[in-house]
Amino acid sequence: MLDAIASARESVKLETYIYSDGRLGRLFAETLLAAAGRGVRVSVLVDAFGSWGLPENYFDALIAAGGSVRRFNRLTFWRFAVRDHRKLLVCDGRVAFVGGFNIADEYDGDGINNGWCDIGARIENPELVTAFAASFDELFSFAESHRHPLQRLLSRRHSVFECDDKPMHHALSKAGTFSKLLRHDLAFARDVRIISAYFLPTYRLRRALMRVARRGGRVRLILAGRTDVYISQLAARNFYSRLMQAGVEIYEYEPQILHAKLICAGPVTYIGSANLDIRSLRLNYELILRFNDKDVAAGAQEIFEKMLEHSRRIEPATWQQKQGWWQRWKYRWANFLLTRVDPFVSLRQFRAKR
Repeated sequence: MLDAIASARESVKLETYIYSDGRLGRLFAETLLAAAGRGVRVSVLVDAFGSWGLPENYFDALIAAGGSVRRFNRLTFWRFAVRDHRKLLVCDGRVAFVGGFNIADEYDGDGINNGWCDIGARIENPELVTAFAASFDELFSFAESHRHPLQRLLSRRHSVFECDDKPMHHALSKAGTFSKLLRHDLAFARDVRIISAYFLPTYRLRRALMRVARRGGRVRLILAGRTDVYISQLAARNFYSRLMQAGVEIYEYEPQILHAKLICAGPVTYIGSANLDIRSLRLNYELILRFNDKDVAAGAQEIFEKMLEHSRRIEPATWQQKQGWWQRWKYRWANFLLTRVDPFVSLRQFRAKR
């Protein structure tokens, strides 16, 4: 990403949920400033909540050099819960980077010996990169609007990019389309491999996963053994017993904190910023790539297998023995807070008039 910014000659568009003032953040800031200094049009969009610790004057030098910086949905009492969770970099309309990586020091590493474990993709398909740039421009234009931008973009929270053997097409889809596409792909899949840092799927998605296993397919999930959001891990574990009873295999990634998002459903591969949780599926603005390509699927499956080597399988019998009433109570309350309370508050804020 830094090399792409350093070699840009026309434009740089950077969008991220978390931007932290650490060694990596300062390195990106310096590289962006250098690009603006040589006449490149630099635009930066950070989420106001995810990047709440970033000083207000952090990008002043970049702005003075001609760059444009906006914070998505500035924090107020009525708007704190609706977030831009996307991660995207587009340089010169020729190369793009998508995935789960934020701009923070914890993402700098191999995910095994040091640094969080995450997954990203470098895209050079001209049509796809152009579509990414247009998607960035739309969200950037509404980021600090005072004319209820959240209401105007409510029906387009998910940017779903599809790429297969047919000519690439881009759909800025209605809310829920990512979930519908995934359920459709699961209905025909026999081999499903999922890496999810925050796992809290809807009832329909859980049922779709269990159906694959019950009809003789194989479903393997790599979930977080180490996490930065403890309540999310508790909520995910509320589903372990039911999923394993249906034949779903569950593994927990152990070396480092897991932040990756990857779905392989037969020949279809999903990669992007979206987790399989209620917030990504129904609340956040997300960016997702859907590939129907055997070569991409093979590469994604190779990544999955390498991560599986560093994961511990959750054995159904052992798991059941260890779950006392206190643990089950915590799982259920965490699930309730994230599936009922958080969506209720967030959807009320979507409709807020302030």
